Amino acid sequence: MPDHRSHRHAKHPASAALAGPYGHPFHPILVTVPIGAWTSSLAFDVASHVTRDPSFLARGAMWLIALGVLGAVAAAAIGTLDLFVIPPATRAFRTGVVHMLLNVLVTGAYAGNFLWRHAGDGPPGPVGAGMLALNAASLAVLAVSGYLGGKLAYHYGVRVADEVTQSEGFVPVRGGARSGGPS
Repeated sequence: MPDHRSHRHAKHPASAALAGPYGHPFHPILVTVPIGAWTSSLAFDVASHVTRDPSFLARGAMWLIALGVLGAVAAAAIGTLDLFVIPPATRAFRTGVVHMLLNVLVTGAYAGNFLWRHAGDGPPGPVGAGMLALNAASLAVLAVSGYLGGKLAYHYGVRVADEVTQSEGFVPVRGGARSGGPS
């Protein structure tokens, strides 16, 4: 039988000022930076093979990778605070640790990819096959980690408002619309 007190504890931030207030965690907002930057960098890598002037796309991908690494560091700092509120020796905690380790691996791979690309004068033409493959593999691992992050929030309810608070959104509004859309 689960301890509901520890489950409720995982819904509240370790530090509201740093991790976001109850029901509004900052980690899901911050992860959009590395996800968007790294997804765009892969698109730039592929596009560098189909254009007459590939260098600007290769340079753009390199700097998008750097932006993603910086965003990942910020997201990791806040995500670590969210991990601290999950009781150890639980499925949610184990999932959180695997999620964190995969993200550390991905961030390290992208940092290495940036350094590889930045060596010398940077990419003179289309992105090399090895760099492109590392980008694609890193993004695939990031997708697995994202799935686990979604499981933490949507399946286990980590840092998500409790059911009583959520139910407030489904109470009919007096004098509001009777059907369908938002009021």
